[in-house]
Amino acid sequence: MSDEQSNDVKFHIVKIDLDERSLAPATADIEHERKVAVYDLLEENFFKPLGAGEGPFELYLSNVERRLVFDVRRAGGEALGQMHLSMTPFRKIIKDYFMLCESYYDAIRNAAPAQIETIDMARRAMHDEGSEILRERLKDKIELDYNTARRLFTLICSFHMR
Repeated sequence: MSDEQSNDVKFHIVKIDLDERSLAPATADIEHERKVAVYDLLEENFFKPLGAGEGPFELYLSNVERRLVFDVRRAGGEALGQMHLSMTPFRKIIKDYFMLCESYYDAIRNAAPAQIETIDMARRAMHDEGSEILRERLKDKIELDYNTARRLFTLICSFHMR
């Protein structure tokens, strides 16, 4: 995908909302992570719901009965449809990702730089894997670029952060 495509407003999320009732209770750090992920996503993304035509788009994410709900709208609120994804394929990757994040934050306080780097590389690889699972699960519904999938995976994780 070209840079021109990734910056194309026609296929861009301009608003994202997370269902507050779906979110796990947040510490200040978790709330900060969510805000950064939303900010980064809105700054740069490629989001093309197949069959929906051009955007820009609004996205409302929620977690309902162990299903991730993507409520997609055209900017201004016109409903374009919802996609429901089972969270089951994400459970293990999210659990493993959180364990690596915890190890990473512990390592920052006590470990040698080489150990921190090793854990960080594993954490990033796990995040990439979660992003690829998301892209694969959405491939017949929504086309995403790499960075958009990564940022959305971060937001999906935020439904489970404690």
